[in-house]
Amino acid sequence: MAQALRPNTVGSLLATDHKPHPLQDTLLAVTLVLGVLAFVTAMFHHLHVLSSWAGLVGILSGAAGQFVSVTTRERFGMILGLGASAVGFYLGMAHGGLI
Repeated sequence: MAQALRPNTVGSLLATDHKPHPLQDTLLAVTLVLGVLAFVTAMFHHLHVLSSWAGLVGILSGAAGQFVSVTTRERFGMILGLGASAVGFYLGMAHGGLI
């Protein structure tokens, strides 16, 4: 009798192949933190330097993370961080730029 196999999702939340991915997880965390920082600080006109630099570094780290990401869950989080970084970067540039 054939038994239905259930996927074992115990372990890392992001690694669906049950292998550790320290570089990808680090890039994901950096991109998400910088994305949130850039997005939140972009709402304040006088913090345009912080939001534009955090957004730029978040975009670069997210792009590097997309190249080395292994699982779909990592890529999904990376896209969220990239989007928040891009919005923060563009609003920071509109409010005064990098300097």
